[in-house]
Amino acid sequence: MALRTLRSHNRFEYSPIVGRRAEGKCWPNGSRVAFYIGLNLEHFSFGEGLGGQLVPGANTPNSGDVLNYSWREYGNRVGGFRLLEALDAVEMPCSVLLNGSVVEHAPALVEAHVARGDEIVGHGWTNSEKQGDMDEETEREMIARTTSTLETVSTRPTGWLGPWISQTHATPDLLQEAGYEYLLDWCHDDAPVYMKTRNGTILSVPYPQELNDIPTIMVRRASAQEFAQMIIDQLDEMLHQAAHSGPPLVLGLALHPYIIGQPFRLRHLRRALDHVARRRSKLWITTAGAIAKAYRALDDGSPPPPAPPYYDSVSRTPPASLVAS
Repeated sequence: MALRTLRSHNRFEYSPIVGRRAEGKCWPNGSRVAFYIGLNLEHFSFGEGLGGQLVPGANTPNSGDVLNYSWREYGNRVGGFRLLEALDAVEMPCSVLLNGSVVEHAPALVEAHVARGDEIVGHGWTNSEKQGDMDEETEREMIARTTSTLETVSTRPTGWLGPWISQTHATPDLLQEAGYEYLLDWCHDDAPVYMKTRNGTILSVPYPQELNDIPTIMVRRASAQEFAQMIIDQLDEMLHQAAHSGPPLVLGLALHPYIIGQPFRLRHLRRALDHVARRRSKLWITTAGAIAKAYRALDDGSPPPPAPPYYDSVSRTPPASLVAS
């Protein structure tokens, strides 16, 4: 029997984290780690379609899944506003990953983020559906509808995260053709990566699968304390890694107001955000869109420098040329 050739996405080539063109470079403020918060604001259809579940199987033909729908709606009515206050307290921006349907459904929440200058990122029309289930024409129309709606409340979005981190084979092509500059769906690296499309390139900015309250808290059942400690440990370890080699790194934190906005969880998130804020001098605290723009300037197409050793295996100290100023 002939060996099967493995199917490829053909969007990017394998590249180790050391030896890239942006080797040893820094973010605009001189730091080597960029931190951003991806805050998911989502709206769901009542009693149909997809949606996060606090209690699986609660939907019945007669109930319309009141339990899970109302749990998710808490985020738009309460949790989202509590998170706004928490972000203001540490003076941090965020990238708002916004369902187009939220603009009409929860306008006060959207307006509050626009007023504080947060970036608006396309996040499909609703999280009741997966982008990956659409045919190409339906997907193109959904992207156009979402984009035009978000443009009514802020500037035209340049970034996109598909509902449920879901794509078709044509998604990067359609996004690039619609004028998008970066996407967040691919979670394969700690630095931005250029992806090929049929009419050019689009940048993939790292988005967290692990440092994300849905898989960590709702699926793996981690406690709020554990999630907060994960944020702290991720930051401290990435600061250590960035001092040794490779391109400037990206640390994303994915949050959903109906989960992390619950008071007993928010208390611990505040502790983690305080830890991040205290390391502000070592970080670039920014938005996903700013990271994409800055990385394009850093990765200018010049040949990569020689890759240094990841670290001195005896002394465990970084090469002097790679220690951030």
